[in-house]
Amino acid sequence: MTTDTNAVTTGHVRFDPDETFMLLIDHQDGTLNFVRNVSRAGIVQNTRALARVAKALEMPVVLTSSQEDQAQGPLIEDLKEILPEAYEKRVRRGGIANAWGDPDFKAAVLAAAGGRRNVIIAGVTNDVCTVMPAISMTEEGFTVKVVQDAGGSINSTAEEVAVRTWERSGALTTTTGALIAELGVDWSTPRGGALAQITFEELVANLDKF
Repeated sequence: MTTDTNAVTTGHVRFDPDETFMLLIDHQDGTLNFVRNVSRAGIVQNTRALARVAKALEMPVVLTSSQEDQAQGPLIEDLKEILPEAYEKRVRRGGIANAWGDPDFKAAVLAAAGGRRNVIIAGVTNDVCTVMPAISMTEEGFTVKVVQDAGGSINSTAEEVAVRTWERSGALTTTTGALIAELGVDWSTPRGGALAQITFEELVANLDKF
C-alpha cells in the first residue's frame, strides 16, 4: 500500500491481525524516567497489554533498545517475561535515534514483517523514539498506527508536537484499548474473548495506574 506523504491520512483503517506486525521501541527502565506528561506505570501497563495481544494473536514483534549500558538502561522486565524470544532477539542499537535508520533494526523488521504492510508502533519517548520511525516507515509505504498511550514525552508540548508531526506524515494515532477492540472485532469469538481477558487483566484491573 502506497501512502501519499504530502497529505494527512484521514478516516479509519482497520488492521487485520494476519496482515499486521508490531514494533516496541525503547521501553527501557531509564528511558521511562524521561517521560513527564503521563505516568510511568500507565505506560508499562499499556505496553504489557500490547505485548500480550501480539503473543495471543501470534503477531510478529520486534523489540529494540538504545544504549542499554547508559542512562537508558535495559528493556523493562515485563517484555522479557511476556515475549522472551523477542527479548533475546532484540536489536540493541548503539545510539541511532531513529531506529529505522539502524541497518540491523531495519533488517530485523523486514524479516519479521514478511509481506505484512500494517505496523503498530509504540515507543518511549514519543517525541524522539516514536515519531521518527513512524514517519520513516510511512514514507516507505507502510500503514502505521502509533499507540500513543504506550509511550509518552518529556512534557505535554513535546507530546502534542510529536502527534501532529507523525499525523502530518500520514501515520495514524490510536490508544491501547481502541487497538485491542479493533483487533478483537467481536468479544464473543474465541479471539475476541482472549483479547477481552487481556483488556480486563492489564487495563481495567489497573485503572488507578493511569
